[in-house]
Amino acid sequence: MPEPRTSTTLTDQAQLAQTPGAAPVDREFTVAERSQTQLVFRRFLQHRAAMISLVVLVLLVLLAYVGGALWKYDVGEITPDNSVPPSLDHPFGTDAVGKDQLAQVLGGTRISLQVSVVVTLFATAIGTLWGSIAGFFGGRIDTVMMRIADLVLTLPLVAVAAMLGHNFGGTWYLIAFVIAGLYWAYVSRVARGVVLSLREKEYIEAARALGATNTRIILRHLVPNALGSILVNLTILVALAILLETALSYLGFGVQNPDTSLGLLVSEAQTALTTRPWLFYFPGLFIIIIALTINFIGDGLRDAFDPQQTKVRQ
Repeated sequence: MPEPRTSTTLTDQAQLAQTPGAAPVDREFTVAERSQTQLVFRRFLQHRAAMISLVVLVLLVLLAYVGGALWKYDVGEITPDNSVPPSLDHPFGTDAVGKDQLAQVLGGTRISLQVSVVVTLFATAIGTLWGSIAGFFGGRIDTVMMRIADLVLTLPLVAVAAMLGHNFGGTWYLIAFVIAGLYWAYVSRVARGVVLSLREKEYIEAARALGATNTRIILRHLVPNALGSILVNLTILVALAILLETALSYLGFGVQNPDTSLGLLVSEAQTALTTRPWLFYFPGLFIIIIALTINFIGDGLRDAFDPQQTKVRQ
């Protein structure tokens, strides 16, 4: 009658393995399988610059929305302190009429972020759908649709946006739609290139064989698999939207009073650069911080989604 087998722990097995003359012990290790999403997320977490930028951006957003609501001065509130340099009562100083500059900068940050979010959502949605349809069908449809996108790409962005922004008014959401109407073509080129490489994959052929319609293939198979590259370009689009809105407001064709934005604050402070420099430097600093953090986050996403990535840059 065979002797009953006794179970050994990993510690017992390690001790037996280290004993001279001991018989080899079979070891079984279980490796947890990670999904593609988990791998991308893990690589992104290991990208130090992207993680620091993400924390800074989140803190900036909280400062703009939560801090702005809790701050003792409102955006349009006029205080008796005129042209006061940065102090404990006014950390960013005041302007010539007594408006607290910290409240102004936080309000301008909110508008600039809202413009960038609207631009990113609409430009990404339109550009992704446009490029996916063109890349999937190819032929004349691809030629016509991409020539329209190329025509939009050839337009001088600042000049066209300034003309449209001036004609449609200076409210922030109209400016956002004008910018989105010019930036969707960039996204469409990226989406088309990705779809051209995906439409011949085996799972697309399998979907066709199972009777899936073209609409289902585009929306359920092509677009989700192209989101990696599109998401990286989405972060770049956020930074570009903020910079274009800043340029338009600086030229006087962007956001207009009573709304405010970081670009409008910089434009209004350019005449006081030598006498009240804090009015110019603080909104300019916020613009630089937002653009840099978003670019670093996009850099981290690009490394995370790269299928050939072997070592995450520190």
